Amino acid sequence: MILIRKFRQLDRFILFFTVCLVLIGTVAVYLATTGSRLDGLYMNNLVLLGAFTVLMLLVASFDYRLLIGKLSYILYAIGILLLILVRLTGESLNGSVRWLSIGPFQFQPSELAKLFTILLIAHLLSKRGGERLRLIQDIVPVTIVFLVPFFFIYKQPDLGTALVFVGIILGMLWIGNIRAIFMILLVGLSTVLIWSVLWLYYSNYELLSKFVQPHQLSRIQTFLDPTSDPDKSWHVMNSISAIGSGGLYGSDVHFTAKGYIPYVYSDSIYVIIGERFGFLGSAVLLLLFFLLFYRMVLIVSQCKSRSGAYLIVGIVSMFVFQIFVNIGMHIGLLPLTGISLPFISYGGSSLLISMVSVGLVLSVQIHDDEAALRKSS
Repeated sequence: MILIRKFRQLDRFILFFTVCLVLIGTVAVYLATTGSRLDGLYMNNLVLLGAFTVLMLLVASFDYRLLIGKLSYILYAIGILLLILVRLTGESLNGSVRWLSIGPFQFQPSELAKLFTILLIAHLLSKRGGERLRLIQDIVPVTIVFLVPFFFIYKQPDLGTALVFVGIILGMLWIGNIRAIFMILLVGLSTVLIWSVLWLYYSNYELLSKFVQPHQLSRIQTFLDPTSDPDKSWHVMNSISAIGSGGLYGSDVHFTAKGYIPYVYSDSIYVIIGERFGFLGSAVLLLLFFLLFYRMVLIVSQCKSRSGAYLIVGIVSMFVFQIFVNIGMHIGLLPLTGISLPFISYGGSSLLISMVSVGLVLSVQIHDDEAALRKSS
């Protein structure tokens, strides 16, 4: 009875938008793999959708406040231990060591580390009670919590996932009531770092190569000057051409069907949406993302618990950053890097964490309402 009562309280719009996004991803995976050696991969998406929907509802029924507390330290430690384990015994694929094998399955612990880091940062920020964050007592500990997983993931190497942590910490510090001067300094430092890379690229390429790994340097070169090496810019140029060929209403799959886009069923899945469904299809996808996050932000605005609000902001920051980077790199706005499109890209680890994250948002909605009712009664 208790579970049924809780499920009746769920935000049905969030559930609807989430399922719609995963189904769109399933259709895109089908289009990306039909007729290839991966034909039938979309069926895995449907199975995972069913399994992870049940898990999402179970997470929603679980009181999130039990996770944002002392347990958040334990979960964070587990996440770091898994990242260390990846470094010691992880599976190597395409030059990166990011996965742990569990029987016939492969799992990417960096996805789990993102969520566990959000939980711990939400706990640390909530202890301040909404007061201005202090540099030594508050910002420094949160920064250390952020830097540890960032370092391990960057060394895998997985710059794309590591950068997601930057989006998470900026969003959570901002809502955590950081002083404007500190945020300006953080943004200024990031700007200086970007301009330093640009300056070194054009003025002292050899020095830059000592600090940046070869594959990352290649992607910077491809972004700044695509014509300098057609072989290296092949992926990006084909992605832009494929999306452009979709026009307003979409076109037949040509670039993706001919194998011109690597990993079109996972990290590059936005390309097939842009090519097959055109501008209107892309607009519908972005609208669904917007509506999903709008409902989440509404919960934040009505939330009585600071820790719950911080948790949702961290999750929304994670999603928004991934979407911005994934789409931006395929239309030439950002350098190419490995990062999945939430709910859309094929991948069990990514979909698992995305669905669990939605479950946590729904948990905040349910249990925050229950706490308010108990106080009023």
